[in-house]
Amino acid sequence: MTLESEVLALLTRIEAKLDLLLQQPTAQDYYSVAEFARRVGKSRFTTRELCRLRRINAEKRDCGRGSSQEWKISHHELLRYLSDGLLPDPRK
Repeated sequence: MTLESEVLALLTRIEAKLDLLLQQPTAQDYYSVAEFARRVGKSRFTTRELCRLRRINAEKRDCGRGSSQEWKISHHELLRYLSDGLLPDPRK
């Protein structure tokens, strides 16, 4: 192989790895219910219920639709959930 073909092969491999990196989701400070659900493989309904039941630490935020609010879930909570799972049920 010539030096030129080696460099081209290396650049091709670098481009492929960069494409993989660009496809990975980026970390955010907070996630919506839909974003969190997609990352953990749950439905939006289930995620909202887990927030409501305090099985996932979440906060309400204004959403611009009158007095209704939406849940927001921190990146720290996403990592906690992925490593430890749901919080204990406070109703028990």
